[in-house]
Amino acid sequence: MNFKDNKAIYLQIADRIGDQILSGDLAPEGKIPSVRELAAEIEVNANTVARTYDYLQQVGVIYTKRGLGYFVSADAKEKIVATRREQLMHGEMDYFLRQLKAVGITPSELQEMYQDFLNK
Repeated sequence: MNFKDNKAIYLQIADRIGDQILSGDLAPEGKIPSVRELAAEIEVNANTVARTYDYLQQVGVIYTKRGLGYFVSADAKEKIVATRREQLMHGEMDYFLRQLKAVGITPSELQEMYQDFLNK
């Protein structure tokens, strides 16, 4: 896994797990790799993966069954979509809109670009 400098590694791992849940690679109520298994797979410290799992548990995306491991919550997809929507609307979107204004892209140009994107 290639990590970016602009975001904490544990959050990047959480995003990857979220992507796997959204794509169906990790099913609701399905077991996910143990901390040690995932750490070895992506070549990071097990403490980093443990921090990822703690974060995902706090937001309700995964849960633990004592003695059995970690599992995807039944409503994980909905929680991921809601979290990402919130991050986009209140974080990244502000920067994006300021950039559009700075370079003079009009709402109609943006709408046309978005419509073209949707039609692909």
